[in-house]
Amino acid sequence: MSVIALFTAATKLAGVLVTVTVAANAFSYSVYRKKNLKQFRSPIDDSADVLAHFNVNPSEGEKGFFFGLATAPAHVEDRLDDAWLQFAENTSCDRSESHEHSHPQPADAIMASATGDGGSQQAPLTQREANKTIKRKKSLKIAIEAQIRGFEKYVEVEEPTPTEQCDHNVAAWHNVPHPEERLRFWSDPDTELKLAKDTGVQVFRMGVDWSRIMPEEPLSGLKETVNFAALERYKWIINRVRSYGMKVMLTLFHHSLPPWAGEYGGWKLEKTVDYFMEFTRLVVDSVADIVDYWVTFNEPHVFCMLTYCAGAWPGGNPDMLEVATSALPTGVFNQAMNWIAIAHSKAYDYIHEKSKPANAIVGVAHHVSFMRPYGLFDIAAVSLANSLTLFAFLDSISDKMDYIGINYYGQEVICGAGLKLVETDEYSESGRGVYPDGLFRVLLQFNEKYKHLNLPFVITENGVSDETDLIRKPYLLEHLLATYAAMIMGVRVLGYLFWTISDNWEWADGYGPKFGLVAVDRANNLARIPRPSYNLFSKIVASGKIMREDRERVWGELQTATNEGKKRPFYRSVNKYGLMYAGGLDEPLWRPYVKRDWRFGHYKMQGLQDPLSRFARCLLHPFSLKKKAETERESGTLTREPLLANI
Repeated sequence: MSVIALFTAATKLAGVLVTVTVAANAFSYSVYRKKNLKQFRSPIDDSADVLAHFNVNPSEGEKGFFFGLATAPAHVEDRLDDAWLQFAENTSCDRSESHEHSHPQPADAIMASATGDGGSQQAPLTQREANKTIKRKKSLKIAIEAQIRGFEKYVEVEEPTPTEQCDHNVAAWHNVPHPEERLRFWSDPDTELKLAKDTGVQVFRMGVDWSRIMPEEPLSGLKETVNFAALERYKWIINRVRSYGMKVMLTLFHHSLPPWAGEYGGWKLEKTVDYFMEFTRLVVDSVADIVDYWVTFNEPHVFCMLTYCAGAWPGGNPDMLEVATSALPTGVFNQAMNWIAIAHSKAYDYIHEKSKPANAIVGVAHHVSFMRPYGLFDIAAVSLANSLTLFAFLDSISDKMDYIGINYYGQEVICGAGLKLVETDEYSESGRGVYPDGLFRVLLQFNEKYKHLNLPFVITENGVSDETDLIRKPYLLEHLLATYAAMIMGVRVLGYLFWTISDNWEWADGYGPKFGLVAVDRANNLARIPRPSYNLFSKIVASGKIMREDRERVWGELQTATNEGKKRPFYRSVNKYGLMYAGGLDEPLWRPYVKRDWRFGHYKMQGLQDPLSRFARCLLHPFSLKKKAETERESGTLTREPLLANI
C-alpha cells in the first residue's frame, strides 16, 4: 500500500507541476499576445489612389522626409585586407571519415535572432564546388599618391580550390569569380554613386573601415601605424558623394574589427575603447565638415553575439566557458556591450565638440527583429532574446543620441532552441520572414518606450534578399506603407534608407543572397543590371508617393508567379523538424512562393502551432465563434479601436 500511495502522490505532484507550468506559459503568452500580436486596424486607406505621400520637397519651415541607400566597407570595398577577407580565405580541409559524416547544426534561437539578413554561421562547401578553379586578382604595390587617387595595379591568377572536403567560414564565396574585389567601391566609387544618384535619393550611407586606417595596432604611436593616404582617399570619396548632390551618413563601426584587435580580445577589453577613439578622432578631424549624419555603431549586439558568444564571425574565438556564460549579467556579451556603449558616448561627445552644433546629428543603427513564439513553451526563449536585444543598449546610451536608427528586415519564429521555417510564411533568400506589420509595431513600441527623449527615428536599413525581384517590389512598398502608418500615429521618422544598391558580399552568407536593387554579373567585370525594383524605388523617391495602382500591379505579379507554382532561391537548409540550419549555402535550394497575404495591414497572425495549443483551439473553437457573434450583435457595427492600445 505504501508503494501505491507513494506512486499516487508522485502522480498528483507531477500533475500539479504540469498544470502550473502550462498555466504559467499560457499566462505569459496571453500577456505577450496582448502586447505584441493583437490585430490592429491600418490607418492607411487601401481604396485611395495615393496611399502615402512623404514630404520629400518641404516648403521653407517644414520638416521634410529623406530617402537614402545604404552600404558598408566590408560589403563593397576592394583592396581591403580586413578581418572578413582573412576569415573567408581561412579554409580547413579534412579527409577524415568523421568529417565526412559531420552534420550542420540548427540555428540557435537567441544568436540567430540577433542577425540581420545576411548574417549566418559556418557553412560547408560541397564536393562539386570544392573542385572548381577560381580566378583571383593579386594586388601589386604602388606609390602613395596613386593610392589616394584610387589607382591599382594587379595580376590575374587562377587558384585551384582544394580537392579535399573543405569547411568554409563564408558560404558562396570561394565559388564566385574575384570574391575579394567585392564591388570595387574603393578604386571605382563612381559606379555605385551614379546608380545611387540616378534614383534621386537625398542621403548616401557609407562607412570608414577601421582596419584600413589603422592596419596595425598603434603600440608605438599613431604616426607609425596610421594609413594617412587611406584617410585622404575616404575624404575624396565623401566629397565625391556630395558632388552627386547627396548628403552623407557615415558609419564608424560596421561589423569590422581590425584583425590585430581580434587577436587580443577586441571589445572584451577596455583598451579597445581607447584605440577606437584614436580612430574616431582621425576620421572626425578629417571629414567632420562634410558629413551630415553619423552612425557610431551598426547593430552592436549582433556583432557581439555572433563574434563573442557564438564564435561565428571573425575576431571572437570564445572558449567553452565564455559561450556557456555569455548571456549572464557578467558574461562576455554584456562585457563587450558595456565597452561599446562607453566608446559610443565618447565618440558622440567628440563629434559634437568638433562639429558645428547644427550639423552634428549622431546616433546608432539598432537592429530589431520581430520575434514571436511557435509554441506555448517558446515564450521564455522569445523573452530572453528580447531582453538582450531590444532596449538594453539604447537604454545605456539614451542621453547620447540625436536620433534612433532602426534596422528592420522581418520576423523570426522561435521554436525550442531554433528558428522555425513556417511553411505558410514568405521568406527572404537568407531565411528572414517577410512581415511589414512588424516594422509598424516596432516603431510604435520604440516611440512609446523613448517618448520622454523626444528623439526622431531613421530607418537606417530595410531590405530583402530576392534575386527574382518579385518579392522585393511589394516588400519595398509595404514597408514604406508601414513607416507612413507609424508617422500618421505620431512617430517622427526623418527618413528611410534601403539596403542596398547592388548585390554584394553579405557577411558569412557570401555572395549568395541578393539584396541589391541592381544585379551584378561577377563573371563579366562586375557589370551592373538594374532590376525593376530599381525603377520602382526611383519613382517613389521622385514623387514621394505610394500609388495604389503600383501596389496592385506588383502584388499581382507576385500572385501570378505564386499561382503558377514558380520557385526562387533559398540559402538555408531545413531539418526534418522544420528548423533552419545555421549556415548559409554555396548553392541555393529552390522554394515555391507562398500563398499568403503579407501586405501591410492584411497579415492575419496565426495562433500557437504546437500540438497542445492546436488541440486547445479545436476544443474552444465553437465557444469563440459564439462569443464573436454576440459581440458583433451588441456593437452593431465595427468600431475603430485605439491603435496604440492594440500594439
